[in-house]
Amino acid sequence: MTHSVAHRRHLARGRRLEFATLAWNVVGVGVLAVAAIGARSVALAGFGFDSLIEIGASTVVLWELAGVDEARRRRAMRLIGAAFVALAAYLAVQCTVALAVGAHPGHSPLGIAWTAVTALVMFALAAGKSRTGTALGNPVLTAEGRITLVDGILAAAVLVGLLLNALAGWWWADPAAGYILLYYAVREARASLAH
Repeated sequence: MTHSVAHRRHLARGRRLEFATLAWNVVGVGVLAVAAIGARSVALAGFGFDSLIEIGASTVVLWELAGVDEARRRRAMRLIGAAFVALAAYLAVQCTVALAVGAHPGHSPLGIAWTAVTALVMFALAAGKSRTGTALGNPVLTAEGRITLVDGILAAAVLVGLLLNALAGWWWADPAAGYILLYYAVREARASLAH
């Protein structure tokens, strides 16, 4: 197999992985909105907002894989950074208010199921992006694979918060999971705005 054939094959795989991530997050925004509103869950709302940002990140990588110019990519990265700043602000206020007033979120079987499956899907996508990005020598796809890995970890953290609330009655676990998302949002905002 020639280098160009292998390169095209890896490029096609990278695009498929990004389209799969994009599709999962588009569906996830709707599922998480319904689950967050139904349970009054700060963590589910924050994770839904994070899914919106991940849609933007996948779009940036698809642009990069299509050979879009650097100026447009930098502009998109700044927009993603601004979205992470907004997510951080939302979570800081909502989590703090929820803890201060003792807001008890309801149980969310839909949120539990979605975050459990999302964690598994994101871990699988992250592994594929890492391998494909390395094969292509593409640092953008490899970096976005790390973001997808973190998204899987965040899904697992939100899942733990939801389970602790549902099974042990630890209502504060939901906003605590929101603070984990807050840490991630601040870190990613800094990284995205540095481009």
